Amino acid sequence: MFRHLLFPAGLSVFLGFTFTSCKKDPKTDNPKLRFVFEFDSTLQRLNNFGMPSSIPSGHAAQSPAFNVMSAHYIELAPGPLTPLGQGAILYHAPEVSVGGEQAIEFDKCKPVAHGEEFFSILLRQVPAGTYEWLRVSLAYQNYDIKFKFKNPLDTTTTLTAVGTVASFIGFNTYITSYKIKTQNITVNGARKQGYWGFETTVLGFTATATGQAPPGATTVPNPLFATSPIPAGSCVVTAAFPEPLTITGQEQNDILVKVRISINKSFEWQEVDADGWYQPDIGEVPVDMGVRGMYPVVIKN
Repeated sequence: MFRHLLFPAGLSVFLGFTFTSCKKDPKTDNPKLRFVFEFDSTLQRLNNFGMPSSIPSGHAAQSPAFNVMSAHYIELAPGPLTPLGQGAILYHAPEVSVGGEQAIEFDKCKPVAHGEEFFSILLRQVPAGTYEWLRVSLAYQNYDIKFKFKNPLDTTTTLTAVGTVASFIGFNTYITSYKIKTQNITVNGARKQGYWGFETTVLGFTATATGQAPPGATTVPNPLFATSPIPAGSCVVTAAFPEPLTITGQEQNDILVKVRISINKSFEWQEVDADGWYQPDIGEVPVDMGVRGMYPVVIKN
């Protein structure tokens, strides 16, 4: 609406100079340390000890097509001897007490897609120091997988389809309800690490199923297992920065941390029919839905 206002030529020049002089670069006002997720099936597949991992005999696995993931804890650790919780804790999502046990509040989780920011903090609020390791506790993941099933109209043939998995990999999660893809599942209770829901639509019919992976079956890579162990049943993934991350508190620009997650054959099941296809209709169920490594990349502007 201001385009109809007229100023004397001299005043216009003065105002233009004033506005230009006072304009600030938004990156320098409140620089942040920002974290984004990236999901990559080409990254190395690791085990709980951060070592290269193969698929166990009698199992099969596939790299899912990721939709979203959420985290509930972020910590920067100065060195390999830093115990869990003794580094710089940047984020700890809300928890509730259920039956005397702590649980992540799923309703307050923030699932994000590939390339999206899941947390940021002002750099002046990060304790100054040099950090060699990143710890991120993961809570929830949602992705699509391929599967095979017998054609109910002709049991001599099989069909293939795509299904969606909602996978809860945090240590314990209080869930009121959740949506897998289009269907809502009501829980109103706490579920341990490895709880999952599955949804698919085949031949015009939508079906859902839920289940629970065995205790301790979820892979959580931690190369520091010997010096900085994590509690059993937690999903605190640990990884080294390519180069130590130094925070001074005097930064003038954002620092971006790309938290690259290995999803290299991260959906694993025990086979009934050893053909490499997930077949839930013959009793094949997921046994490991953990991630397969974390590879942070730091970008300084």
